[in-house]
Amino acid sequence: MEIGFRELPEGLGVEVACPRRGLSRVVLRWAAPVPASALVLGDAWERSYGDLQWRHLQPERLLPWSWLAHDPATNTTSGMGVRVRPNAFCSWTLDSAGISLWLDVRNGGSPVLLGDRVLDAATLVAVEGESAYDVQTALTASMCSDPLPARGPVVGCNNWYYAYGFNFGPAQIIRDAETIVEYADGHPVKPYCVVDAGWSPGGACPGGPWTAGLPGTFDDMPGFAADIAARGARPGIWMRPAALSYVDDPARLRPGPRPVREQPLDLTLQDNLDGIRADVARLVGWGFELIKHDFSTFDAFGRFAPAMGAAMTDAGWHFADRGQTNAEILLRLYEVIRAGAGDAVVIGCNTVGHLAAGLVEVQRIGDDTSGRRWERTRRMGVNTLAFRLAQHQSFFVADADCVPCTPQTPWDKNRQFLDLVARSGTALFVSVDPNARTPQTDADLRVAVKLALDGGDPGGVEPLDWLHTTTPERWRTSEGTRTYQWSEPFGAPVLPI
Repeated sequence: MEIGFRELPEGLGVEVACPRRGLSRVVLRWAAPVPASALVLGDAWERSYGDLQWRHLQPERLLPWSWLAHDPATNTTSGMGVRVRPNAFCSWTLDSAGISLWLDVRNGGSPVLLGDRVLDAATLVAVEGESAYDVQTALTASMCSDPLPARGPVVGCNNWYYAYGFNFGPAQIIRDAETIVEYADGHPVKPYCVVDAGWSPGGACPGGPWTAGLPGTFDDMPGFAADIAARGARPGIWMRPAALSYVDDPARLRPGPRPVREQPLDLTLQDNLDGIRADVARLVGWGFELIKHDFSTFDAFGRFAPAMGAAMTDAGWHFADRGQTNAEILLRLYEVIRAGAGDAVVIGCNTVGHLAAGLVEVQRIGDDTSGRRWERTRRMGVNTLAFRLAQHQSFFVADADCVPCTPQTPWDKNRQFLDLVARSGTALFVSVDPNARTPQTDADLRVAVKLALDGGDPGGVEPLDWLHTTTPERWRTSEGTRTYQWSEPFGAPVLPI
């Protein structure tokens, strides 16, 4: 094995060659002690799951993609990261003696076979300064120089958090389109109306095929998209590109861990990639202007981020083409989806944002909020907005997920999350159950939607107490400090969410 370094205008390039055998990981080490008093923050493999936080030094803690260390004793902050779209899954560990960068170049759960190829594994950047938030912002900007422009604020409705994939049809979505247009109140920026899972033959959260809508309900998908547009909203739609609901040819599937229902595609087979591109293009051809693609990290590895860790996936399996790293395989998938989408806006969900930056306009940065339990929205939505806000407009338009308005969740809490998301300028999607609409909820939603369509708070927002909590309550705005009360009267539930 050989490791090479190149000084590039963007940072330090790392090259890896291993012509005579398989390769799994490379580790680089800096003898740069981290102060014992430092607080350390990392990122997440794909979405975050309410787990981002500043912590004291923890040598075994995996820090995907980047790290920040803030020393309260000296009020200084430093950080390092890899530029977006690397060809390796990159993570860091920090300890009192130094810093390690781990380059995972495996194929599935097995060593990659590079042959005579030299792999451009990653490009490294570093920053330092005082304010933890300012340094995070600078580090994020240094990791991406080519985000896709979103062509205006991303604001709209999504039916998932009141329907959850069941018992809805075109009439309910048209009603949603009329509702979000009512809230937009003639704003020159048109809102989106996104149809989430449940419209296709497989039902809620299915795999493909994506050739038609649910028979007897969504029989005319082009006409349906046109009906949404006729109401004044921009049609959007959900899909799961990397899995099948049934198997027509087992050779199309990847080995390794598989979900119970859906069958994951081998993403190194050109026929599969051609099919995915055609599926995306078909949805755009029907008239949908926004494509939300979901589940591809899970379908590639058989795990969501909390179970990935350093292992990423089960050991011992590999894709059909063993010459590509896992990072390269996902990059190629995102490029194929981008090509199929053409001029449509692409939102990645359960996608690796560090690999998708520059290939998607919008990225879901956290796990699902909830139309059933406020605690999930507090834990997932507020956390990801606070700790990944710096990625907004540096990597893509950040999407902290929907603000629900449902009978099961307290509006006094949801309206605060609504206010914060609208002020942040990030993507704002609302999921409004018609049974929860009241004059007060409508008034609050109308104000927030207009603010979001205007681009949010002109000065942006910033979490002020994020060094000390996972769900910051104090936020800087152009109007001064705003304090939100996220906890319910009994505090945070200890039961699973």
